[in-house]
Amino acid sequence: MTSIFKHSSFLVFLVVALYSTGQSQTWQKTSHGVKTVIDAVEIDIRFYSPSTVRIMKWPAGKTFTKESLSVISEPQTTIFSVKQQANKLALKSEKVLVHLDLQNGQISFSDPGARVLLREQGKGALFTPFNDAGVNTFTVQQSFVLDKEEAIYGLGQQQAGKMVQRNLSLRMMQGNTDDYIPFFQSVKGYGVFWDNYSPTNFTDNAASTSFKSEVGDGIDYYFMVGGNADGVIACMRNLTGQAPMFPLWTYGYWQSKERYKSQDELVAVVKKYRELGIPLDGIIQDWQYWGNNYLWNAMEFLNPEFYNPQKMVDDVHGLNAHLIISIWSNFGPQTKPYQELDKAGALLPFTTWPESGVEKWPPQLDYPSGVKVYDAYNPAARDIYWKYLQAGLFLLGIDGWWMDSSEPDHLQAKPGDFDSKTFLGSFRKVRNAFPLMTVGGVYQHQRAQTSAKRAFILTRSAFAGQQRYGANTWSGDVVASWKALHNQIAAGLNFSLSGIPYWNSDIGGFFLWQFPKKLNDPEYRELYVRWLEFGAFCPMMRSHGEGAPREIYQFGKKGDKAYDAIEKFIRLRYRLLPYIYATSWEVTANQSSMMRALMMDFAHDKNAWDINDEYLLGKSLLVAPVTRPMYVKPVINGRDTSLTEDFSAIKSKDVYLPGGTNWYDFWTGAPFAGGQKVTKETPLDIIPLFVKGGSILPIGPDVQYAEEKKWDNLELRIYPGADGKFVLYEDENDNYNYEKGVYSTITFHWNDKKRELTIQDRQGAFSTMPAERTFNIVMVNAGKGAGEQLTNAPDKRITYAGKKMIVKL
Repeated sequence: MTSIFKHSSFLVFLVVALYSTGQSQTWQKTSHGVKTVIDAVEIDIRFYSPSTVRIMKWPAGKTFTKESLSVISEPQTTIFSVKQQANKLALKSEKVLVHLDLQNGQISFSDPGARVLLREQGKGALFTPFNDAGVNTFTVQQSFVLDKEEAIYGLGQQQAGKMVQRNLSLRMMQGNTDDYIPFFQSVKGYGVFWDNYSPTNFTDNAASTSFKSEVGDGIDYYFMVGGNADGVIACMRNLTGQAPMFPLWTYGYWQSKERYKSQDELVAVVKKYRELGIPLDGIIQDWQYWGNNYLWNAMEFLNPEFYNPQKMVDDVHGLNAHLIISIWSNFGPQTKPYQELDKAGALLPFTTWPESGVEKWPPQLDYPSGVKVYDAYNPAARDIYWKYLQAGLFLLGIDGWWMDSSEPDHLQAKPGDFDSKTFLGSFRKVRNAFPLMTVGGVYQHQRAQTSAKRAFILTRSAFAGQQRYGANTWSGDVVASWKALHNQIAAGLNFSLSGIPYWNSDIGGFFLWQFPKKLNDPEYRELYVRWLEFGAFCPMMRSHGEGAPREIYQFGKKGDKAYDAIEKFIRLRYRLLPYIYATSWEVTANQSSMMRALMMDFAHDKNAWDINDEYLLGKSLLVAPVTRPMYVKPVINGRDTSLTEDFSAIKSKDVYLPGGTNWYDFWTGAPFAGGQKVTKETPLDIIPLFVKGGSILPIGPDVQYAEEKKWDNLELRIYPGADGKFVLYEDENDNYNYEKGVYSTITFHWNDKKRELTIQDRQGAFSTMPAERTFNIVMVNAGKGAGEQLTNAPDKRITYAGKKMIVKL
């Protein structure tokens, strides 16, 4: 968080007089870049690293000081040169070349080879006077020029199903199902972060690409060069913070609904899963465990149906499961937090959910609830929030936080609402950063209290930098439909491409408005199964929704197609945990991403740039969810038309396999060349799933919960066709000792030409590490895929005791 003048006492100024067309222009070299004034606009160019440059502009004669809410890094000492040729100033570091036109102030960015990556539009900086709740400031805009065919990604999460973010206009203001992040990255290997929190318009058309924010004392953006998508994301996380590890159990299966109405009902669900032998790691309690709406979000179990909350938590833990609970950004007037926040002047006055104190639907507005949002920008308010969260819930042993309405809900918005005073100025000025502040408050307080338990937060909204706060964002209260399922894919991928790696959606969709027959509708049952199959390959696998319960036994019994498909994919999720957990370590240790748009790994293949219904989980598994109905047909009885199941013919889906590598069908082991479309049969219990050639895929044990068995007997699947590498990561699963080096890694190398698997010396150690283990090595080929049992007879079985081994296959 850096004021532009924080380092002024250390600046060394080199003043150079430039003479061009009869005029003089002065610029100053600073320890991090240059400063100048052009056409009554002050310009400050700063290298934050060899690959990242900060650009600040503001009207001359004004001051622009700012502590960023998103950016937490300080400018690094960076070697750079400054050269002037005619009216152009060139600043060059090892990774980026910045040109400044000293006549019109236009800035362009190139790679070290002078290939232009991005340029501002001439005269593209605009400052329009604006009165922000009595403060004279500006509406700020900056325009850029992109290549005509250039593909860009990011901008957070939208529900339009659009992968490439060109030719669109976005009103960027956080909402229930839209999480806007003013950041985009290009297939050319650069990114732009517009560091502003007020409502912002992003516009891309044939003329220009621009950000325009309602409030700003100046323009403030960062340009970063990464070379590829991973590199750009690494730059963004270097600026805004790294993603910590989640506990292993968060990667298991999670059951939820709106809502469990008693502690007996909640515990009974966990017991039922254990009786059925269906794996489960967590259950989530939604709202109203606190009682009526006047007690909204009391952070206490005041509802008499939750008669012994400590026993409930202990019962869930005794069943080897975990419990997450709903908490909100607002409080009812009869709660203790409300009263203390009110005394501190830390409540915001606008209308939020719920509007009525009566729980009946529709809301009875003649009985207003009085619920108000708290001022999450105020550190004292964040302290109060944690005080009650800790006393009422954390000390019971609840395992994680479901932070609902974290954007927050702002109903019947009126212009004056944005004038509401927060600790950091008007609500308008900081509106989009609300989720960052409220989620950050909970994470920072829990981290300060204990390192024995990793913080895990499920949040409805996010902003730039939120990855540093142990948060997994879900896509909000989407309405169940095939279109919505399809659109989740691009939503999650662009969110990940914005630098935040953890995302999920309500499996089955939240609202069932389009399916009034609910679970009795065969099309909805098919949709739910396909959504669950998609959810098995997301960072969090979590079933949730209103209108009908979603537990597996609501979909029939063993032998029923829907039930069997659900069970199959829950079990597959658990078999893949060693791969998923290793991928999460790559996120923390190497700034990787879990959900990977095809362009991340195949930018050379233009056919992969705009595919919005496929992606990679990690760097080995290509996932192509089924997003249309296949097994229902209409039945006409007189005037009535209904649907019935029809499994008489197996349907299929076309899948594009990116070029430059070979691929294997996960289910059959059949090989395919990349750079082509293939047709995959998709019965209800099959999702198209392919494995990249050169992959080493670990398959874990069949378990009832994530930590039931150690990984001392793993299947290792080798997918030939290229050299490969995989790092198996293990630690103590649920503390921060890994930050002190308490973990182990085992690195596997596959030499395709020699047909050799090298297992390197184990690195590191942790308390429960197996002294030795068995690896069952399988060479995958046609007819030797996953099969129905998700396992294979090994080609070789070896015992590994931590020392280097070479296995010939």
